[in-house]
Amino acid sequence: MTDMSKIKVGVIGTGALGRHHARLYAQNPNAEVVGIFDVSPESAARVGAEFNLPVFDDWKVLAEKCDALSVAVPATLHSKVAIPLMEMGKHVLVEKPIAASAEEAAAMNECAAKNGVVLAVGHTERFSPATDFIDTLKGNVRYIEARRMAAYPPPRPGMHRRGTEVSVTLDLMIHDIDLVLHLIDSEVEKIDVIGAPILSGSDDYVTARIKFVNGSCATLTASRVSSNPERVLKIFQDERCITMDYGKFTGTVAVCKDGEVVTEAVTLKEKNALADELDNFVKAVRESAVSGKVCAAKVSGCAGEKALKLALDIEAEALRYRKQYGIAADK
Repeated sequence: MTDMSKIKVGVIGTGALGRHHARLYAQNPNAEVVGIFDVSPESAARVGAEFNLPVFDDWKVLAEKCDALSVAVPATLHSKVAIPLMEMGKHVLVEKPIAASAEEAAAMNECAAKNGVVLAVGHTERFSPATDFIDTLKGNVRYIEARRMAAYPPPRPGMHRRGTEVSVTLDLMIHDIDLVLHLIDSEVEKIDVIGAPILSGSDDYVTARIKFVNGSCATLTASRVSSNPERVLKIFQDERCITMDYGKFTGTVAVCKDGEVVTEAVTLKEKNALADELDNFVKAVRESAVSGKVCAAKVSGCAGEKALKLALDIEAEALRYRKQYGIAADK
C-alpha cells in the first residue's frame, strides 16, 4: 500500500449511526466504500439506494473485500461482530461503548493486539471543536462538571428504542466519562452515584461524583428523559474556568485579572465530528499499513475499555443506591 492508496472500507449495521458512517465514508477522499451490510435487508437496501452503495447479504463476503470496517450495531453485539472481523485481519471501528461488558472489551483489545490491527472506538466528542479548543488550554484540572440531557428515544417497530439496550450511563454519560478520563490523568479513588429507571428497564437518569487519587473531582449528570437537550462541560483549572456548550458550538473562558473575574466568549467553528473521527480511523489504518506497525487511532480500544470499566462501576453503584433506598430496580 502506498501513501496515496485509498482504504477499502465497509459498514456493518445501517441504522441511525451506521447510515451516517456510510454517507461520510463515501465523501472521504481517503476511503473507498466497498459496501454495507445489515441483518435487515430492507434497512441495508434503503441506505444503499440513498448513497448509491453496494449492499452485501453476507457480512463475511463484505469483510473479505475490505481493509477496515465500521461496526454500528447494538452494543450488546459489538464483540460478537468485531472479534471475527479482527481475526480476519481487518481493522475495526466500533461505536461507543466499546462493548457491553468489561470481559468483552478486554477480549476485543486482546484480539486486536494478537492480530496486529487497529481497534478504534466511536467517542465522537473527542473530535468536537469544543474538545479541540479545550486541548489548547493545558492546565491542572481541579473540577469538571458535565451535563448531558436528551429526550427519550422514539419507538422502532419490532426493536428496542435506540440506545435503551443499555443504561443511560453506557448510552450517554459514557461520552463525558471518556472526556473526563482524557482530561484528568489519574486513577479513580471513589465514586458516589444516584440513578433511577423511569421509562426503560435500566437507569434513565444518573448523577455520578468521581473523586480521583490526585485530588481532582468530576460530577456527571446524564438523562434520556429530559424535555430540553443539553450538552455542557465546565472545567475548573487553577487559573481559569472553561465552559463549553457542545450542542451550540459556543463557550466562555473566565480568568482572574487584577482581582476581578474577566469572561471572554469563545465561538467555535462548526464541523462534523463524526467525519473527523472516521478520517482519523482511515488515516490510522493507512499509517499502520505503510509503517508495518499498528498506529493507534485517537480513541483507541484501550481508551474505550477504560471508559467502559468506569461506566460499569457507576452502573453498579447506581444499583447499590437503588437497593439501599428501596427505589425500583431494573424493570
